[in-house]
Amino acid sequence: MCGIVGILGTAPVAERLIEALKRLEYRGYDSAGLATLEGDRLERRRVGGRLKDLERRLRDAPLFGYTGIGHTRWATHGKPTEANAHPHATDHVAVAHNGIIENFGELRGELEQQGARFTSETDTEVVAHLVGSCLAKGYSPQDAVRVSLSKLRGTAALALVFKGHNNLMIGAAKGAPLAIGAGAGEMYLGSDAVALAPFTDNITYLEDGDWAVLTREKTVIYDAKGTVVYRNAIKSVASFRVDKSNYRHFMAKEVHEQPEAVGRTLAPCVDTAAACVILPKMPFDFSDVSHISIIGCGSSSYAGYIAKYWLERLARMPVEIDVASEFRYRQPPLRKGDVAIFVSQSGETADTLAALRYAKSQGLHTVSIVNVPTSTIARESETALHTLAGPEISVASTKSFGCQLMILAVLAIGAGKARRKLSESDETALVHELLQIPRLIAAALAVEPRIEELAREIVHSRNVLYLGRGASYPVALEGALKLKEIAYIPAEAYAAGELKHGPIALIDESVPVVIIAPYDRNFEKTISNMHEVAARAGKIILITDAKGAAEANLKSLATIVMPEMDGAFTPMVYDVPLQLLAYHVAVVKGTDLDRPRNLAKSVTVE
Repeated sequence: MCGIVGILGTAPVAERLIEALKRLEYRGYDSAGLATLEGDRLERRRVGGRLKDLERRLRDAPLFGYTGIGHTRWATHGKPTEANAHPHATDHVAVAHNGIIENFGELRGELEQQGARFTSETDTEVVAHLVGSCLAKGYSPQDAVRVSLSKLRGTAALALVFKGHNNLMIGAAKGAPLAIGAGAGEMYLGSDAVALAPFTDNITYLEDGDWAVLTREKTVIYDAKGTVVYRNAIKSVASFRVDKSNYRHFMAKEVHEQPEAVGRTLAPCVDTAAACVILPKMPFDFSDVSHISIIGCGSSSYAGYIAKYWLERLARMPVEIDVASEFRYRQPPLRKGDVAIFVSQSGETADTLAALRYAKSQGLHTVSIVNVPTSTIARESETALHTLAGPEISVASTKSFGCQLMILAVLAIGAGKARRKLSESDETALVHELLQIPRLIAAALAVEPRIEELAREIVHSRNVLYLGRGASYPVALEGALKLKEIAYIPAEAYAAGELKHGPIALIDESVPVVIIAPYDRNFEKTISNMHEVAARAGKIILITDAKGAAEANLKSLATIVMPEMDGAFTPMVYDVPLQLLAYHVAVVKGTDLDRPRNLAKSVTVE
């Protein structure tokens, strides 16, 4: 989602603003722009397109100001055109904004009646005109922002600079994250620490409702009531540099990083000598919990769906899965003292954050599973469990999904042990299974050449079906999502037993059907569904192990053979060929698969 950077510098800032914005490209965007103070003038350069286009614009028309803000925009209101690109400005103020102003229509009408002339279709431009109208009435920049913030409904991370004020920048965080960085005679604003990593590791995160007045000498932070507050600074570890190494795309690199990433995530969660799990101290005991809610969006919600099978089976605990965007609006009955688990790669997902705050208001204990330990969701949770996936640049979730599953598997074993549903020998056996997962993922990656051939067979398909039973059903959901989001092929996933309750009508000789069928207690039933597909000439792609391949005894378009493994945690391994399939189909189609159309890595608006 949109990225914001700002620099109060001691030298021209345009080049550094571009460098910081490049670190936010992983969020997804469709236009970009800068605004700097050139003497007593505000100057902007904007493009509908990529940062490389903005760099070309700057070569033709450079900016030399020492104070500036930059933005990468993911369109919500208005098309991704230059006119709609941020920063937006009046004669006296420029603003970059991440979020959605819900009452922008009402505010725009009022401002137009006062003579404001709008040049974009965006909600953000009302902020520039609102602040500008206050400045025209003689307000100081600080008072103009304070008054304007009180009139905004919705979410807003804001960075503002002002004509004639070369040593001033104001930032605000209203339902969207914003970080402040301090350097040697300089100050910085950014959507997260990653953007500011080239300049400083001294980071302060604004809390919800905070706004801050920055000069090169100091920062003053106010809360939503206008009271001066102190927020702790931290040493950021977000100083990574990322490249594709020898891979064609970030997604390919990240798929192949999974053995290491999943192993790294597991390492602090188990005592290998004692073969037991290690969980951080939590403010509740699983034996006192009657119900768990798991909430996430997209791939994270499917990770939670898989964990439902594990928790219910290993801990004998009722689990409900909720899409974050529905959870708080559905207002489910919740019992004080129960547990809600929030799964988010970025830790900034707006819907998941809103659900977290709702759960806290209802007296639930909150646990988050995030890849960014300094994120808002991590900071606002009672307990934060960190995946150690490292930076994931491709929009499609791959290694972060596997790491989420690993944390959830450990949590399920820990809950089962706490509730006395697992014996010590059970725990030992399950931990040994988890310790094998990185090796098994590496073995699963060896099927890539066959997957690459298969991609050419299905690239022109109108649609693709995915089937699975048990924990393989949400794996099918995740596989279908990957094909949709990066290869743009309509794909649907069903619990295999539901096939004859409707979806079977879709099957003919042109429809590939991907069947996820490890040789487990569900295997025979799944294979009976495969025979139903074969009877209707569907193009079967069977993903199973050697024993399953031998017993299936049915001609298929392809049989992808996975390594032999025990049945409890197959989703972490069987998801790999589905990731590879989506990737190679997208490569054949020629899509921009690291940044698929209309999608963003971190969705920070509802």
